[in-house]
Amino acid sequence: MQLALFTVFWIIFALVIFTTVVPLTNSVQWWVRGWDFPRVQIAVVAAALAMIGLIIWTPATQLASLILLVCVGYQCFRVFPYTQLATPEIALKADVPEDEQVKVIAYNVLKENTDHAAVAALLDRHKPDVVFLMEIDDAWVDGLDGHLKKYKTVIRHPMDNHYGLIFATDLEVIAAEIVELADDAAPAILAELVGPTGPFFFVGLHPRPPVPGHTTIERDEQIKRAAQIADRSRLPVVAMGDFNDVAWSRSSERFKEYGEFRDPRVGRAMLPSFDARSWIMRFPIDQLYLTEGLDLVSFDRLEPVGSDHFPMSARFAVQQNQIAAD
Repeated sequence: MQLALFTVFWIIFALVIFTTVVPLTNSVQWWVRGWDFPRVQIAVVAAALAMIGLIIWTPATQLASLILLVCVGYQCFRVFPYTQLATPEIALKADVPEDEQVKVIAYNVLKENTDHAAVAALLDRHKPDVVFLMEIDDAWVDGLDGHLKKYKTVIRHPMDNHYGLIFATDLEVIAAEIVELADDAAPAILAELVGPTGPFFFVGLHPRPPVPGHTTIERDEQIKRAAQIADRSRLPVVAMGDFNDVAWSRSSERFKEYGEFRDPRVGRAMLPSFDARSWIMRFPIDQLYLTEGLDLVSFDRLEPVGSDHFPMSARFAVQQNQIAAD
């Protein structure tokens, strides 16, 4: 019994060390970058194993426990900005009049999900000014066609590879187009819109995740180019979508740096958005980023309606001084 306990202890110890150290290599292999996701879960397992090592109380397990606590500290350091203990990057501005706000919903509907009516009902309940839907195929276009007729502008781009898009809005559209930001058959949407208090860019993204058979090169390139392509020197930018990357990853941090973006999760909450069907393995991969010139009113995770993702909703307004500057 004791031998079995020691064997299990050392196997899990090796796994914790491996999953903590391997992402430090900055490799683009999927099996490396995938360990960016469960940092909270790794920290919990490492902390529990460290306590067990102290209880077993041998010199070897005590040393292992100290190493495990270092791993806990490192993992907590990486996710700390996405807790209420950190300083927020964006202050919420709750006093913005409702008629000056722009409401956006971004939702990965899950291509295999057949409850089109539930998604249409979700949109009816929340009445967004801008809708960005992902994993759209022909069945989803047909299933939502009746609801989409309510919007002045609708761009449909169905695909069978889980990367089709729908973009719909009632706002004035200066320009809107589907763009290929990387060679990964995962298009994005770039739109110049006019809200109640002024114009802004909307960037909708859904790059490929780190999965077997794919490196993260295309995903990281799409995220980088999206940060660079919208002209933030002329108009403020909001970027939203299923980035297939956690908020605390290096590629997400580079995206913020390239585009001079701010993340409403920082100093507030992780708001894990995937997997909606799991209570344990949930990660914040559906993102919202804003540049200067936009006031954030709210950022929320809505109720799931059949997908493995939660819908994400945001309210913001173009700042009055931004209008004057233009």
